[in-house]
Amino acid sequence: MEAKVDNYLNKLVKWQPEMTLLRKIILDCGLTEEWKWSKPCYSFQKSNVLILYSLKDCTAIGFFNGALLSDTNNILKKPGENTQAGRWVRFADMQEIMALETVIKAYIFESIEVEKAGLKVALKQHTDYEVPVELQQKLNEIPALKIAFNALTPGRQRGYFIYISGAKQSSSRMNRVESSMPRILNGKGLNDCICGFSKRMPACDGSHKYIT
Repeated sequence: MEAKVDNYLNKLVKWQPEMTLLRKIILDCGLTEEWKWSKPCYSFQKSNVLILYSLKDCTAIGFFNGALLSDTNNILKKPGENTQAGRWVRFADMQEIMALETVIKAYIFESIEVEKAGLKVALKQHTDYEVPVELQQKLNEIPALKIAFNALTPGRQRGYFIYISGAKQSSSRMNRVESSMPRILNGKGLNDCICGFSKRMPACDGSHKYIT
């Protein structure tokens, strides 16, 4: 077992019993415990299988390739609207976990079989997303913006497509385009650090909030 996970669980103010029980269930299935992304993470032959979350209103098991599971009990949910591969199961109390222990283990064993078979979710590529009209308008108007946007990685481009398209009104989408322009011109993705103080570069870890 990973010592960092021990320390993490010992310091939890909320969901400690639930997280401890979930950890035991997971380890009973033979997965390797690691500490990744500041969370308990579990792998099979170096392939990430699932991760544990302690959230404000619940705790959860996140399956990295949950979209490939049969989900016969209909308990898997998308963490976000645009999540492609990941799925999670949320728990509000110990009773829920205890009642579903056999099911949880079955899902974990199925996830291990998915990894053994080398199955992967066919992820939607950035070219599969429709460029928001408002973004395309600005790209056509400002050559430097178009060059900078085309130089971004596909993942960063996709992030902007999703973020801008998420606004319902054209005026709101245009506002998102304009607020994103400095980032794009600076070669940054939507969630990249721009202050230079992040400890999780290139991702932003919120360090800019403490700059005075």
